[in-house]
Parts: sequence; C-alpha cells; structure tokens
Amino acid sequence: MTPIGDHPQRFALSNELHARPFPSLLAPATAVFLAIKKPKDAAARDRDEDLAYLIQLLDRFGASHPRPGATHYQGQIGRHHLKWEQHTEFVTYTVFTEGLSSRPFDPAEFEVFPEDWLEAAPGQRYTSALVRIAPRPSPEKIAKHLKSWFVPESLAVSTVLDDSALIAGDFRIDSAGHLRFAVFPSEDTGQQRIGRVVQRLCEIEIYKSMSMLGFSRAKEMTEQMGRIEPRLMNLIGEIGETEAEETLNELLGISAQLEGLAAKASFRFGATKAYTAIVEQRIKVLREVSYESRQTFAEFMMRRYDPAMRTVESTEARLQSLADRAMRAGELLRTKVDVSRSAQNQSLLESMDRRADMALRLQETVEGLSVVAISYYAVSLAGYLFYPLTSALGLSKGMLLAMLTLPVVAMVWFMVRKIKARMH
Repeated sequence: MTPIGDHPQRFALSNELHARPFPSLLAPATAVFLAIKKPKDAAARDRDEDLAYLIQLLDRFGASHPRPGATHYQGQIGRHHLKWEQHTEFVTYTVFTEGLSSRPFDPAEFEVFPEDWLEAAPGQRYTSALVRIAPRPSPEKIAKHLKSWFVPESLAVSTVLDDSALIAGDFRIDSAGHLRFAVFPSEDTGQQRIGRVVQRLCEIEIYKSMSMLGFSRAKEMTEQMGRIEPRLMNLIGEIGETEAEETLNELLGISAQLEGLAAKASFRFGATKAYTAIVEQRIKVLREVSYESRQTFAEFMMRRYDPAMRTVESTEARLQSLADRAMRAGELLRTKVDVSRSAQNQSLLESMDRRADMALRLQETVEGLSVVAISYYAVSLAGYLFYPLTSALGLSKGMLLAMLTLPVVAMVWFMVRKIKARMH
C-alpha cells in the first residue's frame, strides 16, 4: 500500500509552534533585553543582514550558528544564555545570566553586548531593558527596593500567576538608557514560570513601544488633516455657488492628499492595532492582582497607554471620514458637472437643429432657383428647336415660347425631384 504524501510544509509549520520556548530561569538572575529596528522600511529590510549581525556576536563567543534563514535562535554565549528573535519590523536580543550584580540595574550588565558590535548594528536601538530577578524578600524590603529603584508616580506593581511572582516597573528610561523591571518570584515558583513572566515583561515593553509609533504618526497626520479639513469644508460649502469644474479640480487635489495620507498610514495603523492587542493579551495572561493597593500594569496601561491608542483609532476614523466626505462631495460635483454638460449639450443640439433647418430651407430655396435657371435655359433651347415650326403653325416666336414654358418647367422640376430622391 502506497503511503499518503505529506504537504511540503507540514512538519515545518508544526515545528514552528514549538520553536520558541520560554527560557528556564532560577532566581537570582539577570535579563538584558535589546530591540533593534531600522528607522525606515523596517518591514521590507534585508533579513539576511539581521542573521549576519547575530553571527558576528556568536563568533565573538565561539558559539554555534543558527541554520540559514532562521528567524529565532537560542544558545550559550560564554556564561550567558542568548535568545534571539526576528519579527516583522524588529529584532530582539535577550541575554540571561545567573546571579545579580551588587549594584541594582548596573549599566555594566548591558556590556554583554560589545560596544563596537552595537555601533555596527543594522538599525537603531528601539528599546532596551534590564530585568532583575531576585528571590522574593519581605514586604518591608520590597517597599524599600521599589522606592529606591523606580519613579513612584508611574510605578506599576502586581502579583501574577496566582502569586507566583511579584513584578514591578515604571516604564521610564533611566540615565543609562534602559528601562527597569524587577521580578520577585515566590520560593516554590518553577523555572519555566519565572522564564514565562520575564518573557512577558519583555514582550509587553517592546510591543508597547512599537505601538507608540502609531501614536507618533497620528500626531503628524493630525496637523496635516487640520490644514486639509477647512479647505474641504469651504469647497463643500461652495458647491452650489462656484464653477463646478474649478471646484472639482481643487477637490480632486484634496482627495489625492487624503489618499496619500491613508496609504502612508495604512501599514502603521494596522500594525498598531496588532501590537496593542498583543500588549493587552500579554498583560491579561499574567492574571494580575494588585499589591498593597498600588496600580497594576493593566491600570498603568489604562491611564497612560490606552489614551494614546484611542488617539490612533480616532485619527484613523477622522482620516476615513474626511476621505468619505471628499468622495461624496466629488460625486455631487461630478453630478453637477454632468447636469451642466447635459444642458450645454441640449442647447448645442437645439442650435444644430436650427442650423439644419436653416440649411434645409436654404437648400430648398437653391433647388427652386435651380429649377428656374435650368428651365430658363431649357425653354431657350426648346425654342431654338421648334422655331422652324412657327411658320407652319402660324405662331409667333413669343407664343411658341409661352406654350413651351410650362411643360419644360414641369419636366425640369420632375427631374430635379427624381435626382434628389435617388441621392437620399
């Protein structure tokens, strides 16, 4: 029996679901997170360049290389464990190290990434973070740490995953250029769960930062739409008063500007929606519980982050509304132009009818004159033909011409009518 064939991508797609496991961590430990993004056209960048840059780092530690075309990698670099992931617009490097530095959130922890290697990055640092993973101390020590490590105004603290760990962060960039997160796992929390919490914190930060690009784009577009909207409203108000074709040309120019804005913002706004959904989902799966009545990560996002995302949504809706209004105004103007042109065409047709009627009358007049002229010459010729009979018939020449005139005119008229009938 011939076995059934497998789809060429069956195993690759199945393995993709298991290709990015969470790191396994034991407290105490440190995580250093770095996200690199090209400033322009990041989604269309050369992915091989990302891989080559990773290999440069691995070669410094004599580590094994990823397979060609890889989008993720995990391996040892010296005494550290590296997790590398390639995404649509950015690349992330997360390094995990056992133990803690004596100085909390020491900038030296970031030196795991060589300085000259960072300078040659195929892009720019979009965000970086230091995560301090320490066994959960007493509430008094936690309060002391939170006060000395973070800015109280924006500090978010909560217990997560059924009190498996306490997490804290203020989403502020410190003097060394990094964000800070603290994770205090409970004594009985397993390695996989600690790794999952740390991974979620890094994902919340990068996707939060990426979605804020949409907010930046929304602010730029708000200024542009603020200049376009009054012009559009003026044109709509003048539809019934000005020349339709001139207004239509201006309106087409505005519509082109709006379409250009929509095209430029389409990818960014779509990506922002996706990133926002990921941030919300990552916070949700942490199953937060408030710690000592402090704001949770979800509450921080609700107060600081959600308004920015609603601004993006409202800007997108406003842009669509302006484009729709421009389109409807264009349809009205086109209708007005069509009606105006129909009236002009009707007037032109009437004018053409009058000219045709005049031409017909002129033609009939010419035909009448033609009959008279032809008849005159025909009578003269007939007179010459019948002059010899005047003596025999006892008629004068004048009498003969008079007798020939009516029959000749009738014959000429008949011939002209017949020729005209054949032409038609």
